[in-house]
Amino acid sequence: MEIKVITGDIAQIEADAIVVNLFEDMTQPGGATAAVDNSLDGAISSLIRRGEIKGKFGEVNIVHTLGKPRQVSAEMVAIVGLGKSQDFNTDKIRGVAGEFCRALRKLNYHKIATILHGAGTGGIELEASAQAITEGALLGLYSFNKYKKPEYEDIKEMLIVVREADKIPILEEAIHKGIVVAEATNLARNMINEPANYMTPSQLAKAAEEIANKYNLEFRVFDSADMEAMGMGALLGVAKGSNQPPKLITLSYKGDEHSDKAFGFLGKGITFDSGGISIKPSEGMAEMKDDMAGAAAVMTALVAIAQLKPRINVTAIIPATENLPSGTALKPGDILKAMNGKTIEVINTDAEGRLILADALSYAQKIGLSSLIDLATLTGACCVALGTLYSGIFSNNQDLADKVLKASDRIGERMWQMPMPEEYKEQLKSEMADVKNTGHKYGGAITAALFLAEFVDNTPWVHIDIAGTADSNKESGYIVKGATGVGVRTLVELALSEAKSREIL
Repeated sequence: MEIKVITGDIAQIEADAIVVNLFEDMTQPGGATAAVDNSLDGAISSLIRRGEIKGKFGEVNIVHTLGKPRQVSAEMVAIVGLGKSQDFNTDKIRGVAGEFCRALRKLNYHKIATILHGAGTGGIELEASAQAITEGALLGLYSFNKYKKPEYEDIKEMLIVVREADKIPILEEAIHKGIVVAEATNLARNMINEPANYMTPSQLAKAAEEIANKYNLEFRVFDSADMEAMGMGALLGVAKGSNQPPKLITLSYKGDEHSDKAFGFLGKGITFDSGGISIKPSEGMAEMKDDMAGAAAVMTALVAIAQLKPRINVTAIIPATENLPSGTALKPGDILKAMNGKTIEVINTDAEGRLILADALSYAQKIGLSSLIDLATLTGACCVALGTLYSGIFSNNQDLADKVLKASDRIGERMWQMPMPEEYKEQLKSEMADVKNTGHKYGGAITAALFLAEFVDNTPWVHIDIAGTADSNKESGYIVKGATGVGVRTLVELALSEAKSREIL
């Protein structure tokens, strides 16, 4: 879908449909909605009085102009509900954009025009509204149709209509940023939604190489022999059960040639997780193709960062393998040796993500990355603790954790910081090795984070458990069924804000 900003009167724009809005607590339309209402001889006001239009968040009401002589050029007017005014923010704009775009696509409209939602009484800055509409529209219209015929035709064009011609340059810049970030997120969704027979570790490495070539990133991939030479016994241990060779993939963006410091973005890349010998129940196992959601997020975050060009250095590290049962598979009771020399007693082979991340974190330290952020669909326990709306954050450095939380809040990816009490480390003590890979079932997300902390030493580090948020079973706002691409926008926002803060300093 092409997105443009133009000046004009929304009622006079040539389009299949135009979009205006209403807050839930308004009894009369205001601003552009009032102007369109006047052009429709009070049709919107009448529907409000009748209680047919309530302004509830995400509600989309349709008023047809029926082709008769009229002052509105479009065939149809959509009134989207913004919800309660006191709850309104930029993420709500993303949500309503996703909702009205899906509603209009189902009605087979190909060219739509919209006002800047929230830029008047909502108190949202014009560029923030434009970026949010762009992101919400592209994210909300996403569908994975590689292996089936699409249900609906795509919307071809969306016009964002404003009155002030002098605002067009900054709005075009905001739209560009929104397109870059949304397309990167949708690329992550594509990768995660791929079936595991089409997204093996080797194919994940090939996707990373294509990204590197297209966006001028440094690319390197390590195979089993390289991992053996580096002592990555934890990653190799998990890979033993599969005939698909494991890969350790790196992508690097160099935006600040004058600095040796670089962020490390690490993503768990289990391209299919059966649980191994500690096999999962068959119900829901098909969804375990999404266990590489963290890998997809860090890879595609670099796609956006490379286009937006912040003055910062970032390296993505992706340990990739399948976790399968076989005659050669890792067994409960086995002992592995990670790259940093620590030995690990394997209690449960379904706690494999932390094993491959142990070697990835050790490698990140070896190459001197200054701050580390890992994303992983790591524990069902995090779903129990936080449900499906919040990702869990764990950290050894509050300053870095605060930066991640602020970035996630700005772009609407909800995250909640969890504790890491030292007392819980007792659960990871092993009589056979330096550490066990699981503790008790209670507090499992915490003990998993404490396990990862064994491999970061004093490097500032944040672990983001996206087990509950990586996938959705329903449409809501700009979230669609299937992979969500969670984490991409937070990582991009973090990189941009960190670069900006360094420029100010």
